[in-house]
Amino acid sequence: MHQTLQLTLAPEIALDEDNFRRFIIQKLRLRESDNPIIRKTRQSIDARSRQVKINVQAEIYAGETPPALAGARIVYPDVSKKPQALIVGCGPAGMFAALRLIELGIKPVLFERGKDVRTRRRDLAAINKEHQVNPESNYCFGEGGAGTYSDGKLYTRSNKRGDIRRVLEIFVAHSASEQILIDTHPHIGTNKLPVVVSEMRETILKAGGEIHFDTKVTDFIISGNRMTGVVTNEKDEHTGIGVILATGHSARDIYELLHAKNVLIESKSFAMGVRIEHPQNTIDKIQYHCEVDRGPYLPAASYSLVTQTRYKGVQRGVFSFCMCPGGFIVPAATASGEVVVNGMSPSRRDSPYANSGMVVTIEEADLAPYKDYGPMAGLQLQRELEQAACKLAGATQTAPAQLATDFVKGKTSAHLRDTSYQPGLQSVDLYDVLPGHIAFPLRDALSDFGRKMRGYLSGDAQLIGVESRTSSPIRIPRERESCEHPEVKGLFPCGEGAGYAGGIMSAAMDGERCAEQLVRLYSHA
Repeated sequence: MHQTLQLTLAPEIALDEDNFRRFIIQKLRLRESDNPIIRKTRQSIDARSRQVKINVQAEIYAGETPPALAGARIVYPDVSKKPQALIVGCGPAGMFAALRLIELGIKPVLFERGKDVRTRRRDLAAINKEHQVNPESNYCFGEGGAGTYSDGKLYTRSNKRGDIRRVLEIFVAHSASEQILIDTHPHIGTNKLPVVVSEMRETILKAGGEIHFDTKVTDFIISGNRMTGVVTNEKDEHTGIGVILATGHSARDIYELLHAKNVLIESKSFAMGVRIEHPQNTIDKIQYHCEVDRGPYLPAASYSLVTQTRYKGVQRGVFSFCMCPGGFIVPAATASGEVVVNGMSPSRRDSPYANSGMVVTIEEADLAPYKDYGPMAGLQLQRELEQAACKLAGATQTAPAQLATDFVKGKTSAHLRDTSYQPGLQSVDLYDVLPGHIAFPLRDALSDFGRKMRGYLSGDAQLIGVESRTSSPIRIPRERESCEHPEVKGLFPCGEGAGYAGGIMSAAMDGERCAEQLVRLYSHA
C-alpha cells in the first residue's frame, strides 16, 4: 500500500514524531504490527490565525519499500588529467561550480584567500574575544564563504536560475539532514555547515580537483580580450580554459584590480542599515499569539517586514534582511578600523535572541558625493559607515548600539540590553553613524513595523550597527545567456560578488550555471 496525505494539524501532533505516527496509524486504521513506514515530504507553519497550524504532506507505505527521499547520488568522475578551469573563491558559488565542472569532465582548480573551515575557527575566535581582524580569514573569507558561519538558510526566490531540489540533494549527499528536503524554509545551521563544507571539499579532491587555501589572487592574465589565468600572492601563474570569479561581496581588492585593468564593472543597487535584536520570546509571542512562550513543539519564530518611506521627497524601501531566529549577531569586518555586523543561527535555533538586518535602499542620488570614485562609489560609502561605526564605538570590534525606542525618539540610550554580540556594545547616537538618507527612513519604518507587529518596537529591541554587507554595491556585467563577461572572454563573473545571487542557494545555482556555460563554450577549444 502507498498513500499520500495532505494534513493540517496542531503542532503537538505534527511536530512530535511519536504523536504524528500514532495519529496516522489511527487515521488510516493501520496496525502497528504491519510496520508501516510513515514519512513527511513537505512541512510548513501557518501562524496567520491565533491557533497555529502545521501543514504536512506525508507518504505512508505498508508492505512495500519506499524510494529514497533524495534522488540517486551523483557519481563524480576522475578529472585529474582533464583540462582545467580556474575558480576564484571557495564559497557556495565556487564549490558548486567545482562540483558541476567535475560532472562535466573538467578539472576545477580553486583559489581561496582564507583558510579551511576548521582552521578558520581560530580567526573567528580572535575577532570575538580579542577584537583582532585577520583580513584574509574571517566571517566573510575562508572555506565555504560567508555562508558557512551564517544561519544556513536554503530558501530562495530564484526559481528560474536552476534546480533547487538538485542543490538541496547535493547538500544531503554531503551530510546535511534530509529535513532540508521537507521544510518549506529549510536551513542547515552554522554548527552543521562546516561538516557539510568539509565533505564537499573531499569530494572535489577525490575527483582530482585542486583547492589552494591561503592563496590570494593578485592579478589576472589577460591576452588581447581573453582571460587565460590568474597570478597568486606567491607570484605563481595558473592558466586554464576559463576563470569563474566567485569571490563574494566583500572582496573589495578584486573590484579594484578589475577596475585598474580596465575590465568593465558597474554600480548596482544595494541596501545598508543596522541589525535589530529582540529576545526570541518577544518575537514568538508576536508571531505565535502566545501569552507565555511558544511551548515545546514550535520552532523559534521568524518574520519578514517591508515598508515604503519618504525622505526629502524620494521614496525609500526599508526591509528586514537575513532574519536569524534563535541566533547570534557576529562581527563581519574584513579589515581593522571597521565594524560590520551580520547574523547567524545554529541548527536548533535555540539562542534566547532573535536578530535581523533592518536596511534601507541606497539610491543613485546618495552616491553623488562619491562620483569621483566612479563605479566604486558604493564601496566608499560602505567604508565610511563602517569606519564611523568603529571610531564612535571605541576603535575595536565593540559595536555602536541604541535602544530602538530611543532611536525613534532621537535620544541616546542610558542603558543597553543584554546581547548575543560577543565583542560587546557601546551606547551611541546612531544618527552620528548613519547618514540622514538611512537614519530617517529607518526611524519611520520602525514606527510602521511597530504598528504592524504589536510589541516589535519596544524597550526589548535594540539596534546594532552597521549592517553594510547585504549585497555587493558593484556588478561585474556578463552576457545573459553565456554568463561570460561582455568584453573579456573566458571570464565568468559568478555569485554574490558579481551581483547575481543573494544567498547560499542562489549562489550555488549560479555557480552551476557558470560552470555549464564555461564548459559549453571552451571545453573543446
